[in-house]
Amino acid sequence: MNTESANNDYDLSAIIIKPLYFGLFINILIPMALLLICYYIETHDSPHNQLGLSATNYFYVFAVLAVVQAGAALWYRAKLMARPMIRSMVSAEADIKEQLLKRLRPIFMTVAAISLWGVAYYLLTGRFNEGLLFFVFSFVVFQFIRPRYGSMQKLIDRQVAMAERGELLKSA
Repeated sequence: MNTESANNDYDLSAIIIKPLYFGLFINILIPMALLLICYYIETHDSPHNQLGLSATNYFYVFAVLAVVQAGAALWYRAKLMARPMIRSMVSAEADIKEQLLKRLRPIFMTVAAISLWGVAYYLLTGRFNEGLLFFVFSFVVFQFIRPRYGSMQKLIDRQVAMAERGELLKSA
């Protein structure tokens, strides 16, 4: 099948919209609300450092956990997007829409959970700026995870090619 005609047959905006809005809600709005709460606490009654001199060591431990979590989310996304999403060529667009949202939800939640390391670190140490780094990192990782037009065009091409080879999603 011609790549240009395959991409013209699918409404990329309709495929991307639900996963993108879900991702924006989970990865932007909820962490920003948590950050606002931390900022409010910081300006009114900053928590005391409960970890003492080992606070920096905990920062590095949390940072390593956040990087591992981000790497796992990126790997899992690549793995899930490589599996068949189409049940039949007749319903290909609807199948891709449904499967994309279903597969990206846990990945978005994993990425959003990175910001929880920042909340935990802030509440344990009272260091707002270091806790803020976890929020920024989760936003950056979300930029790599979120669906884009170019990546969706490539995904559709791969999925159509797999469906034409007979590699279809098994019905549950």
